[in-house]
Amino acid sequence: MISEPQRLQYLEAMGLTGWAARYVLPNARPTPACAWELPEAAAEADHGERLHALLDEAREQPAAPRPEAPAQERAVRAPRPGKARAALLGDIPPSPEPDGGAEEAAEPAARPAGEALHFAFQVACLEGRWLLVLPGEQAPGRTQLMLLANLLRAAGIESPLPVFQDFRWPLQEGLPVYEPLEEAREGLKAFIAGASRRGWAPQRLLMFGQDDTLGRVLSLEAGHCPVFDLPAWQAPALAELAAGAAAKRALLPPLLELGEAWRDATENVPDER
Repeated sequence: MISEPQRLQYLEAMGLTGWAARYVLPNARPTPACAWELPEAAAEADHGERLHALLDEAREQPAAPRPEAPAQERAVRAPRPGKARAALLGDIPPSPEPDGGAEEAAEPAARPAGEALHFAFQVACLEGRWLLVLPGEQAPGRTQLMLLANLLRAAGIESPLPVFQDFRWPLQEGLPVYEPLEEAREGLKAFIAGASRRGWAPQRLLMFGQDDTLGRVLSLEAGHCPVFDLPAWQAPALAELAAGAAAKRALLPPLLELGEAWRDATENVPDER
């Protein structure tokens, strides 16, 4: 059984390019087929000769077992192409191992993987223009949906509620994560961009509720969401609004302003008839 670096060397010597998907985003567009330019024949070595050279070297120089270093002194090293591959590609000429006790130059340590951010929310798009975001894994119940419809109606928005769908991050557990916040934002943007196939063209973001992790990802500040570059509006959670009349009365002035923004945006929508 060969190691992964050796397998990649053999595939490259055979003229095969290794490819592995990291994860599949929901609603992501399929990767378009690309027509790559072939290298010139004069500069490309015969794949069969390169493969046999790798196999011959592997037989002539069997790998000797190396003593394992103590656990305290182990360092994670980034994978490095083998000497046979480097010689075949013309990077260095093949030469015998030099004698002497010269120490190998220190290699840069691989970047350690971190822990992915975990969050979930329910999302819908009102008339394909305004994103409605409800933090949490549980879908809104009938009472909460009726309250949301009444709130929008009080603001002068008579549109029927769209269907909510859930989004959870990470999409798959156990994958290496090096930039948790940036990767979560890229995944979220890809999800919303993929929903454009269903007619979503977000112009504003409305969020009912609060979640610390989701708040970090969206970074709502001063009525703006920089992740989507959209105006943002945030209100208490629907469960909190349903619990008392005081919260609903306090929300009335911002709702009226929201209704004015909706009417202004509706007047600016071109008539396609």
